[in-house]
Amino acid sequence: MRPIDSKEKPQKPNRAKSNIPFRLNLLFFIVFLLFAALVGQLAYLQIMYGSKFSSSVNSTDQTTVSGAVPRGMMYDTKGRVLVGNKAQSAITYTKGADTLSTQMYAVANKLGTYITVDTDTLTPQDKADYYLADAHNLKTTNAKLPKSQKVDSSGSELAEKTVYKNQIAYVEAHHLDELTATQKNAAAIYKIMNGAYQMSTVYIKNSGLTSATLAKVSEHLTELPGVSVGTDWERSYPNGEGITSIIGNVSTEKQGLPSDQLTELLSDGYSRNDRVGTSYLEKEYQSILSGTKSQTEVKTNSEGSVKSTKEVYAGKKGASLNLTIDSKYQNQVEAALKKEFKAAVSDGAAKYSDGAYAMAMDPNTGAVLAIAGVKQNRKTGKITDNALGAINQTFVPGSAVKGATVMGALMDGVITPTNNTQSDDAIYLPGTAVKKSVYPVGTFTSLDAVTALEISSNIYMMRLAMKEGNAKYVADSSFSIDHNIFATERGYFNQFGLGVKTGIDLPGEASPYIGSTTNSDGSFKSGSALDLSYGNYDAYTVVELAQYVSTIANNGRRMQPYVVKSVESTSNNGKKGQVESVTMPKVMNTVNATKDEFNVVHKGFYETIHGTNAWATATRLKSLSPSAAAKTGTAQTFAHTDPDNDNSKQVETMNLSLVAYAPYKNPKVAIALIFPNMTDEDGAYNTVLGKEMISDYYKDYNIK
Repeated sequence: MRPIDSKEKPQKPNRAKSNIPFRLNLLFFIVFLLFAALVGQLAYLQIMYGSKFSSSVNSTDQTTVSGAVPRGMMYDTKGRVLVGNKAQSAITYTKGADTLSTQMYAVANKLGTYITVDTDTLTPQDKADYYLADAHNLKTTNAKLPKSQKVDSSGSELAEKTVYKNQIAYVEAHHLDELTATQKNAAAIYKIMNGAYQMSTVYIKNSGLTSATLAKVSEHLTELPGVSVGTDWERSYPNGEGITSIIGNVSTEKQGLPSDQLTELLSDGYSRNDRVGTSYLEKEYQSILSGTKSQTEVKTNSEGSVKSTKEVYAGKKGASLNLTIDSKYQNQVEAALKKEFKAAVSDGAAKYSDGAYAMAMDPNTGAVLAIAGVKQNRKTGKITDNALGAINQTFVPGSAVKGATVMGALMDGVITPTNNTQSDDAIYLPGTAVKKSVYPVGTFTSLDAVTALEISSNIYMMRLAMKEGNAKYVADSSFSIDHNIFATERGYFNQFGLGVKTGIDLPGEASPYIGSTTNSDGSFKSGSALDLSYGNYDAYTVVELAQYVSTIANNGRRMQPYVVKSVESTSNNGKKGQVESVTMPKVMNTVNATKDEFNVVHKGFYETIHGTNAWATATRLKSLSPSAAAKTGTAQTFAHTDPDNDNSKQVETMNLSLVAYAPYKNPKVAIALIFPNMTDEDGAYNTVLGKEMISDYYKDYNIK
């Protein structure tokens, strides 16, 4: 054994060199380079674009939202307010561009602690929508849904709408009973908010708000993004609502734009929830009454929530309409009409009648002074206002049209102002009942035109038609008449406004009912041509009758009836502004007749009231001072005992009508009225009402 040298160092065992430190160092080096690059890029972005990014984060989007302004008002002919606007405080909500349901849910819950809203209209789906707006409820509901309601058979996720529909169904089945009264209130608020379009404003509550409630909400507006305190309005009728059927209605915000006008109104710049006129004057003059919307600048943050609102344009109030209607006289006519119709009901004479209608107009201009109507529910007996019936319902008026019959015969030349006496023998057509007047056969042997109007002779009028139609007649044996007799009679009637639309400036005027000239077998209705001559065939509206008697009163100018006298702008303080347009009286046609020919009818209408013959029909008006002129009418009609069943028993009824003008020598007012389907032929409801309408006019306008 070799001895160990103490000076010799022991040798270390050989080890394999490791590559790990090099790889690790390389990795660290690469990470260092990437980190350095990142730091450099961040420094570059901070230095070069830091302010831009900071501005972007804090940026707001600015959008202009339009808002409704009060509608224009309507005034009567003497400046009294017929339709106004009642201002009321309101709480509104403006929906942001990207507002989430969870955000609205939070606002609805918070706002619900300050206000209460109507919850009666909440549907099960409304409640489920509110329930699922809570993120926790949504997550829990989704977890409980069966897999088949979330994915299809291939494992693909179902459409989001389908899944949500399934979630709604699950909530409706399991959780709706859990909602407290407080939650239901919040759900109703959420429903209103959720129904708003992006960047549009809706009314959450616009009635019944106290000062204390408004103050409390105002104090917490910063916690209620999108909520504001504002003002709303609703239509008011300080002089009564009887005429609202003519004025028309305005849709609510909930109703919004009518479906039948949706496309047209949207193209005109309206929003879907805008309130617009839906009928008659409110609809006809929508563009004038609506005004110009206000403009509000709405700022939203980067998340789409409303940050602030600022009004930049207050809008322009709608222009106002000045109507021809005299509200005082209107109320008097309405009251008188209701009183007489209720008297007829009490007497048992109106049990088959659906209502009664009356109208007064200026015969010289066509300006409508009053228009009234009542409607009776024959099953319940309830009586409601229905002025609209004067223009959209037709009635067979009876003898009231005889003035036009006589005028037609004078214009046709079959009689003259000095030669107009005819036989008053009853007419016996083969196979039909005797055609006669209301008085007994043989009461008169002959009549002139004035007396025929005074006593309302049907025979006289039929004989005029026979002359115009070159009739060949042998009593009980034969009768023939030219087939153009209908066209001849109606041609003269049309010149006075009977059988044609009047052109009144209200939508919905009904067309007159024009009876057929032939039977079902094609044979000519010769007997009906005679019925037409005394007003017992064609049917007309009350406004047609008013236009007709006005044409008689003013010696032949058929004036277009109108309700809107002028349009005026509205000033900032809500008062009347400048006149923008004025309706000028319009002559639709002039009757080609002489003054002497008109005087025959004038005298006949005068004697109808003031004549001494026992058969004079309107002597009840004799006490009027100054004197008036009139023509009554009674037409045979039929009504069904059951108003809802056309197959029910038919009963014979009659229409009682009246046309008149006054004063006789210088007409200022013309009236027309009708009580349809009455059972009392001798009832004086038409003449009593006519007298009161003229008497009230005299008092209101100091006519002496």
